Amino acid sequence: MRFLRTLRGRLVLVLVGALVVGLLLMGFTSVALLNRSLVERTDDRLAEMSMPWEEGRMPPPDPTHRHPEGPGRGELPTDFRVLIFDPAGRQVGATLGATEGEPGGPLLLNPERGPLVGTVPDRAGGSDWRVRRVQLPDGRNVVLSLSLGNAQATVQQLVVIELVVGGLVLLVLALAAAGTVRLSLRPLARIEDTADAIAAGQLDRRVPDQDPRTETGRLGEALNTMLGRLTDALQQRERSEDRLRRFVADASHELRTPLTSIRGFAELYRRSEEHRPEDVRMMMRRIESEAVRMGGLVEDMLLLARLDRERTIDLVELDLVPLAHDVVHDARARDPERVITLEGPDQLRVLGDGARLRQVLTNLVNNSLVHTPAGSPITVDIAHAEVNDRAVAAAGASIRHGARVVAVSVTDTGPGIPPEHATRIFDRFYRVDEGRTRAAGGTGLGLAITAALAQAHNGRLELHGSPGGGSTFRLLLPVA
Repeated sequence: MRFLRTLRGRLVLVLVGALVVGLLLMGFTSVALLNRSLVERTDDRLAEMSMPWEEGRMPPPDPTHRHPEGPGRGELPTDFRVLIFDPAGRQVGATLGATEGEPGGPLLLNPERGPLVGTVPDRAGGSDWRVRRVQLPDGRNVVLSLSLGNAQATVQQLVVIELVVGGLVLLVLALAAAGTVRLSLRPLARIEDTADAIAAGQLDRRVPDQDPRTETGRLGEALNTMLGRLTDALQQRERSEDRLRRFVADASHELRTPLTSIRGFAELYRRSEEHRPEDVRMMMRRIESEAVRMGGLVEDMLLLARLDRERTIDLVELDLVPLAHDVVHDARARDPERVITLEGPDQLRVLGDGARLRQVLTNLVNNSLVHTPAGSPITVDIAHAEVNDRAVAAAGASIRHGARVVAVSVTDTGPGIPPEHATRIFDRFYRVDEGRTRAAGGTGLGLAITAALAQAHNGRLELHGSPGGGSTFRLLLPVA
C-alpha cells in the first residue's frame, strides 16, 4: 500500500481507473448497439415474411396439412416458426416450421392480448424468440416467430472478445501509463535527491539542467535560483561574521594600545617620588597624544558604523574640480618638496556631498604622501571614463560594465602594493606593513572609510597597478 501513497502510485491508479471506466463504457455501448441491431434485423425479417398475410395477398399456411401442395401455403424457411390461434386463443394444429421431436419453441400464453411485436421465452428454456402477431379478418391470430439464438450467440461472442481484448489492452495501457508517469516524474525525483543532499549539508548541489519549457524544468530553474541566492546569503553572512570578528579583535587591539600607554604614564607618575615639571609636562603631553589618537580612532569607527547602518550624506550637484584643487593645495602645503600635479577639465559636475568628497580625496592623497618615498611625484587626474574590469581590487557599489562615470585617479610612483595584500587593501584595520607597526601613524581605517564614503555616493573605489611602478587609486562617481 506504500506505492498507493506516493504521487506516482496515485497517478497510475487514476489513469488505470479512467481506462477501466472507458473500456467498460465502450463494451456496454457496443454490446447494446449490436444487440439492438440484430433484434431490428430480426424484426425486419419477420415483417417481410408476414407482409403478404397482413395485406391479404396470400392466406397463411394451413397447420392441419403437414405437406402443403404449393409454396405459398406451407413452405417456410427452416428458422421460422408459425403458430395459428383461433378466436378463443387455442392453437390450431402443430407449429409450422418445427422439426420432428423438437422440444423448444416460442412460449405464448395469451397471444390474442399480447403485443404485435415482442420477445418471448423458449418452452424448453433455450434462446428467446422474437414474435410478430398478425390478426386475420376471421378473428384468428397468426404468430410468426424467429429464434434469437444466433443473435444472442453473436452478442456473447462479442462480450468474450471484448473481455479478452479489453484485458490485454488494459494491461498494456497500465504498463504504458506506469512507464510514462515514471519518466514524467523522473525530474521530480532528481529534485527530491537534490533537496535531500542539500538537507544533508551539500549546499553546492544543484538540480541538473532540464527543459525550461516544462513545469518541472521551470521548477528546477526556480529552485536553483533560490538555492544560489540562499548560498550567497549564507556565504555573505559568514563573511560578515568573519569581518565582524576581525573588526572586534582589531578594534580591541587598537584601543588597548593607547589605553596601555595612558595607564603606563599614569602609573609612572604615581610611583615617582619627585615630580619634575618637565617630566610632568612630557607625561601629560604623551597622555594627551594617546587620548587624541584614541578619540580619532573612535570617531573613525563611529563613522563606519553610521555608513554601514544608513546613508548619512546629502547628494547635491556640485563641481568636483574646485574640491580637487583645494585638496592638492593642502597637500602641497603639507609637503612642499613633493611634486603634486592636478590634471583635468576646468569643470566637471557630479552628485555628491562636498565635505565627504573632500574627505575622500584628502584620504587618497594623504595615503600616497604617507606610503611613498619623499620627493616622489603624485598625479591627480579627473576625467570622464568608462567602467572596466582591469582593477586589482575594488570596493563600493556595483556599477555596470561600460557605464559612463567620472573618475578621479590618484597615481604615485612608490613601491606599490604586493599582490598578496591587494585583495584586502580595503578591509578595516588592515595594513600592508606587518607587525602592526605605526611608524606611518595609520590605523588601517583610512581606505575602509574612503570606500564606504564612495559607496554612499553610489560610487566605487578601485586599485590599479601603474605601468611605471606604484599604485593608482581610482574613485568612480556617477555623472550628474
